Amino acid sequence: MSNLRVANKVIGKDKGKKAVSGFQGIEFLKSRGQHILKNPLLVDNIVQKAGVKKTDIVLEIGPGTGNLTIKLLEAAKKVIAIEVDPRMVIELQRRVQGTPLADNLQILQGDCIKMDLPYFDICVANTPYQVSSPLTFKLLSHNNIQPFRAAVLMFQREFAMRLVAPPGDNLYCRLSVNAQLLSRVNHIIKVGRNNFRPPPKVDSSVVRIEPRNPPPPVDFREWDGLVRLCFGRRNKTLGAIFRQKQLLSMMEENHKTVKALEKGMAAGMDASMDTSMGGEEGEDEARDVGMVCEGGVETFKQKIEEILVEGGYDQRRSSKMTQDDFLQLLALFNSKGIHFT
Repeated sequence: MSNLRVANKVIGKDKGKKAVSGFQGIEFLKSRGQHILKNPLLVDNIVQKAGVKKTDIVLEIGPGTGNLTIKLLEAAKKVIAIEVDPRMVIELQRRVQGTPLADNLQILQGDCIKMDLPYFDICVANTPYQVSSPLTFKLLSHNNIQPFRAAVLMFQREFAMRLVAPPGDNLYCRLSVNAQLLSRVNHIIKVGRNNFRPPPKVDSSVVRIEPRNPPPPVDFREWDGLVRLCFGRRNKTLGAIFRQKQLLSMMEENHKTVKALEKGMAAGMDASMDTSMGGEEGEDEARDVGMVCEGGVETFKQKIEEILVEGGYDQRRSSKMTQDDFLQLLALFNSKGIHFT
């Protein structure tokens, strides 16, 4: 039998948590997204598309019974496999035991989302579907600490297509905008459900994610705060979105808090600002936080509307806006003292 063995033992009926097939008696748990690749040609294709080099340290998330792991070990210098299921850890150890590949495999048992990631050059994984989004952004966040070349990941097809969707596409969403800000994402392989044992309910896709190095010079929390608001009603104009009373109230309270913090920090740096505020200074403070004062000081709502009109965003829809559009809008808001963290 070749190193690429497939799951083929029937273990009983599926009750929602356990799959209908196992490998050497192992029950696959749907709750952990355990769908094992059984097609050797597809495994070879993934490793080839990943462009794994002999000098690479490869990170694999969710190796399962090791079909992909074996091929990665043959192609790379070292594979670090993170697996949460102790049964799979034992099976993976058994597969390489006594072979030349054993010395090049390091297995970390635990939840990849909760642990610090080790150094690696490239990540290749048949991703457990329930961690698709948190894993994607954990990897991209890790790139700020330790840059890596690429991640080649298997996702549910719809999730993958959202990652690569361009402006104007029906699947273009906050996920698309955030992923494409931090990386270049390309769809490389469509994978039918019958390539897995047990087969999932939907087809899958493999995407290649290449982090932008250096990362874009933008506060991601600020960026994501703005994008979240814009995509809350993705087909409405930004003018309509930012006229909502609840949203304006939330933004104004945040604006007041930021201004108060800025004033407190300035006071701590300059003792001359410790004097109590009154008269014209009080008016200045009210004007800063967008409160209505005597003399017709602009409301916070008017301030927001002016920003949108000034930048030509009032009639724009987030579903058709590009990365540059969102970057320019964020810069406009920030220049007026409006923040989203």
